[in-house]
Amino acid sequence: MGEKHTVRLEPVGIEMEVDEDETILDAAFRQGLMLMHGCKEGQCAACKSFLLDGEVDLDRYSTFALPDYEEQEGYTLLCRAHALTDLEIELINFDEEVLRSGVPLQVLSARVEAIEELTSDIRRLVLKLAPGESMAFHAGQYVDISIPGHPQEHRSFSMANTCAAGDELEFMIKLYPGGRFSGLLSDGSISVGDELQVTGPYGVFTLRDSSPRRLVFIGGGAGMAPVLSLLRSMVEKNCERPAVYYYGARGEEDLFHLGELQELAAKLPDFRFVPALSNADTNGWGGEKGLITDVVDRLEGDLADVDAYLCGPPPMVDAAIALLMRRGTAESHIYFDKFTTSAD
Repeated sequence: MGEKHTVRLEPVGIEMEVDEDETILDAAFRQGLMLMHGCKEGQCAACKSFLLDGEVDLDRYSTFALPDYEEQEGYTLLCRAHALTDLEIELINFDEEVLRSGVPLQVLSARVEAIEELTSDIRRLVLKLAPGESMAFHAGQYVDISIPGHPQEHRSFSMANTCAAGDELEFMIKLYPGGRFSGLLSDGSISVGDELQVTGPYGVFTLRDSSPRRLVFIGGGAGMAPVLSLLRSMVEKNCERPAVYYYGARGEEDLFHLGELQELAAKLPDFRFVPALSNADTNGWGGEKGLITDVVDRLEGDLADVDAYLCGPPPMVDAAIALLMRRGTAESHIYFDKFTTSAD
């Protein structure tokens, strides 16, 4: 371990200890502080902050996330920054409720308990933690799962369950040919009984419990996982906030968990599930048709006073953000999780 330094986070007035060998973001995770973040690899700028005092050393990062002129002005990326002195940092993008509700990082061993086909290209993966172990996390968060044979590599996946599941973690994983993890899941290289390592929890795709606003969920594909986790948690908390979940798929064969979503609608006092199919050939389908963002645009009225949660492929998330902002949703009330792939 390296030399220790103190980092003060403003304007929240939080101080934490940071080792020179760890990034500031990792130090926060270790101590249960959930700073805003995305890729954790210096690519997305979600953790961009301003260095008020002190000196840092930056690991390799993308200049799209932090242009040279911004770095010279004092901006930094917390996922790449190592403290060389005591620091004072101004957080630019933060949610104090989420920041203070973080769960300390855990590294746990798990065994593949089940692999089930949800659709032709989405699998349900269930991991069972080692005896006596459990993972604390907030609904909507994710973990890094190690890649078999490459212990230093990992891929990130959101839990679909809640902590009530005890020693199990449930995931919904989209299969991509050439995917570093999903490719192994697809060809049988990962199978029941295999041992994997999980690290987490990460992510700020969590319900802001203090908010009274109506909830609008928009998703597609394996992006159902964290949304389902949030909906399950709402049942556990007896949440009565009005909510609607718009879910986009290509055809009826790409819809899944319809039975549970109907059960959730019966348990939550003011919840609707609205699936929509984008394929032109939807004969016999009596539900909504078209791109999910077009369906939301058609069915929703005023969106100025909602909390919106978006999860799915990046193009869908980007289109949904543009729609919501055009219809009056405050940027600070839009929470999203873009599901990307490592496929070639």
